[in-house]
Amino acid sequence: MPNWNLPWFPEWNKKNPTDVFGPAIVIGAAFSAVLFAALIITWGSPYQTESEQTGPAGTGMSVAKFISMKRAGDPTVEDYYTEEAYTPEAGDVLAKDVYENVQVLGDLTEDNFTRLMGAITQWVSPEQGCEYCHAGAADGNYADDDLYTKVVSRRMIQMNQWLNEEWGDHVGAAGVNCYTCHRGQNVPSDIWFRLAPLKENSAGWSAVQNFATAQTVSTSLPHDALERYLLGEEDVAVHDLEPRVAGLASDPDYRAWQHTERTYSLMNYFSNSLGVNCTFCHNSRAFYDPAQHTPQWAVAQLARLMVQDTNNEYLVPLKDTYPENRLGPKHGDAPKAACKTCHKGWNKPMNGLDVISDWPELATTGAPVYE
Repeated sequence: MPNWNLPWFPEWNKKNPTDVFGPAIVIGAAFSAVLFAALIITWGSPYQTESEQTGPAGTGMSVAKFISMKRAGDPTVEDYYTEEAYTPEAGDVLAKDVYENVQVLGDLTEDNFTRLMGAITQWVSPEQGCEYCHAGAADGNYADDDLYTKVVSRRMIQMNQWLNEEWGDHVGAAGVNCYTCHRGQNVPSDIWFRLAPLKENSAGWSAVQNFATAQTVSTSLPHDALERYLLGEEDVAVHDLEPRVAGLASDPDYRAWQHTERTYSLMNYFSNSLGVNCTFCHNSRAFYDPAQHTPQWAVAQLARLMVQDTNNEYLVPLKDTYPENRLGPKHGDAPKAACKTCHKGWNKPMNGLDVISDWPELATTGAPVYE
């Protein structure tokens, strides 16, 4: 057996040093690269994208998404609760004959009424249960309107019916119900309140810019775009082929560059709400020409009108029903809806899941159609 404990070796080793760290780093880096490549080949690249063509070939009109994200889909779909309706039969007891103070849905059978109430609890208040809207639920008292949540819920049921009935061209056959916005939360995410102007010591245009807000998706664009276009009825058409158009910004009918920036703010909000880019709706070389837009452009135009009506007919009038802590921090206004309230980053809410077929009671203001 060799004797490595030689008296001359330490001295020789000191005079003849060997760099072991450099080769080790090189070998380690090479091994890591090989391992990383092997993992990508085996599991697939998490950054691989897939493009959806939205316009004619060669125009660059496409929307790219990470394949891993598309495969995963909207995670809230997993928690969606649904239950098939009971087909009514002659002689079934009606809800209005069993419960007191049933101002909507009273003509439903008791079975379908309690089935829908249970679903709304799962969609809106899964932790609080019935007590979220009915203060006396533990004692069997469901009639009182002591809680504002019950009054609001009643109006929201009517809004659901109205949306499915009057705006079917936008919500489509998939429809909407409470879960579309709430997703298991008492208050839906991505509601909004009026903010403008945030600069109290400024006036005019400078008072509504250069603040990172949810409405501007953290950009410096104008933060009053939702107020103007999804609450008010201001026209978003600002495009002109002339570089300079005569007029004064003080003229309400004149489309100045401020209107253009406000439109950018709205479009940026649209894109982020649906997880798409400009070419999902527009041919970006011809924003001015509706004939070159995609069909989604018309759908978005309809959606904007729907949101305006929803806010003004149903949500804004509830201001006096809400407690102070539910109102806007600046203007004390009622919470309002916008694109992201339903879409939440997907071009179809809940990936286009049908949420109305099992709930015909929410599909119409008239008698439900049970199939």
